[in-house]
Amino acid sequence: MGKNKTEYIDAAERIYHEWDKALAQNDIDALLELYAEDAILESPLIPYLLDREIGICQGRAEIRELVKKVAERKPNLRKHYRTPCLKLDNLIMWEYPRQTSQGEQMDFAEIMNINAEGLIQSHRVYWGWRGVKVLNDDAYRR
Repeated sequence: MGKNKTEYIDAAERIYHEWDKALAQNDIDALLELYAEDAILESPLIPYLLDREIGICQGRAEIRELVKKVAERKPNLRKHYRTPCLKLDNLIMWEYPRQTSQGEQMDFAEIMNINAEGLIQSHRVYWGWRGVKVLNDDAYRR
């Protein structure tokens, strides 16, 4: 039997807080514990950091490879101010806006689907123009 709406919202709220904390602290193991074993992550950063043609990581092993490189190469403009999350059944989403009260940062939107076990099953990252400029400026290559 699947989760009810309240259980998905509770799991989404937990992931919203734990995912950002683990990413900010470069805690790769804590980050990976939030993903299902067969999770899929899609991002424009994947071809750039993993030298792949497509921007998809499948499973924790591939996601680990990506987040390890992100932790090693995170540019200074990659900050962690974000909007509150929107939760709808098993979907969670939020934005890291370009302009913040602390200045400019890379702009992203994160969208995740949560499975019945309360883990991230799919994760899509959409980049704004400022984030794309960081890639074009080669800032992740340090």
